[in-house]
This record gives sequence, C-alpha cells and structure tokens, in this order.
Amino acid sequence: MVVVVAALVAGGVVLANSRSHTHPAVTTPRVLKIVIPEGSTRLQIARIAAHDGLTGSYLDASRSSPLLSPAAYGAPPGTPNLEGFLFPATYELYAGDRAARLVEEQLVAFSEKVGHSLDARARALHLTPYELLTLASLIEREARIPGDRAKIAAVILNRLRVGMPIGVDASIYYALEMSRGEPTLTGELTRADLQIDSPYNTRTHKGLTPTPISNPGLASMLAAAHPDHVPYMYYVAAADGCGEHKFSVTAAEFEADAAAYQAAVAANGGRPPVCRHR
Repeated sequence: MVVVVAALVAGGVVLANSRSHTHPAVTTPRVLKIVIPEGSTRLQIARIAAHDGLTGSYLDASRSSPLLSPAAYGAPPGTPNLEGFLFPATYELYAGDRAARLVEEQLVAFSEKVGHSLDARARALHLTPYELLTLASLIEREARIPGDRAKIAAVILNRLRVGMPIGVDASIYYALEMSRGEPTLTGELTRADLQIDSPYNTRTHKGLTPTPISNPGLASMLAAAHPDHVPYMYYVAAADGCGEHKFSVTAAEFEADAAAYQAAVAANGGRPPVCRHR
C-alpha cells in the first residue's frame, strides 16, 4: 500500500516557560498510521478515523471538497458525496488531526494514482469514468480472490448490454448499511433484505448503482477497465466457502450452482460455509 504523509500540524512546538533562558522543549506529536483497506465505505472509514483519534466528522468532510469534483469524471448533478474517490492506502497523520485532513490526503492520492488515466478505457466500454469507478466499487466488494475480478466485471457488463438487472448483492448490503447507519453487515441476506426499496437494489433496479458502493483499489479499477472476454451472465459464491465464485452462461447452470451454495449454507446452520481446503 502507498504511504501518504500528511504535512506537519501547526502548534507542534511548545515553549516550556516563556520567561526561562533554557532552550524551549519540543514535543513531537504522535504519528498515527491510518489503514484504509480496499473496498472500505465512507461509513467504515468514518469509524476507522474516529477509532484512531482523528477529530471532527469524516462523513461531513467527505461530502465534497475543492480538491476534486465528481462532475469532472462524469458524475451526475446532485451526486451526494465523494464515495469512490477516497483512495484506500495507509496514511500517516498526527494524533488530533482533523478527519478532513484524511479526506484531503485520500483525494490527492486518488488524483496522483488514478486521476483520468482510465478515461480512454471508460470510453471504449461506453461508460463515463464515474461509471467505471462505480463498476470497480462493485467488483471490489464482490470479489474474494484476485482471479475473479475481471470475470465479475465481464458478467456485470454483459448484463448491462442486454438490459438485465446486474443483481449484485453487495449493492444490497450497501443499501442496508446506509439505511441503518451500520458500517458493516455480515451474514446471509434475508428475503426481506432482497426487496429493500432502494436505487442501490440491483435486483429490482436496472443499471449500475447511483454512486460507487465502496472505495476500490487499483486492482479492481484495472479489472473494471479490462474485463475478461467471456460469455458469462451469472456467478454465485462456490459451495466450498473458499472465496471463489462459480461462473455460468445459462440460468440452469446458475440455478444448480446457487442450489449447491444454499445447501452448504443450510449444512452450516444458516451461516456461510467455512473453507476446509486451506
């Protein structure tokens, strides 16, 4: 991961006694290493920032910034926040720094590491750069192993081309997390969850989500920009619980794979299956 070093905080030097002739005592602010994993959401990063001792509201700070305009990447008017542009990396700040400083460093890192470098690939895929970033965010939260990323990108794009709902369950988790203010939901989605009334429900709404659903890393951005050339239309988590997905072309193949996964869930007491092969 890239380490981005914040500028020095004002007020780091403290005079021990303004009337003393001794040299002033220097206090060194404690350095914080703020680790933002790939695929983190604004809600998750806000929790990390608060836990690590940053001050102020990360959620407020990450709504907008003069450092980066989503509209420059093709985001529609009214885009509510900077989700997707908050580059995941390890950042060094000082204890007591503002959460807004972390946002600034993330946006600078995005501009330096990504910027408009993928614009040409977005055009080739008939997407705006913002839509490509949204695709990458879906891949980031769906893929569990690196080899699945470009295949998942292909499935989503194949479905978009024929007008099918993309059916990405990670987007439903995101909708639930936002509606409940809960940064991380785990476990299997219920039937009621799958019917949530939200534009992020990609089972009931066609097209990509209105915004990115995470802040993707470079690997997922590259997978979005360079999807595999495969005819797959479906995928589902493999029944062995080891992170791979089973990809298929036909609905019948998918239904068989999905049934195998559901059987594995049932055999594990309603919880996701546990990998036994590693």
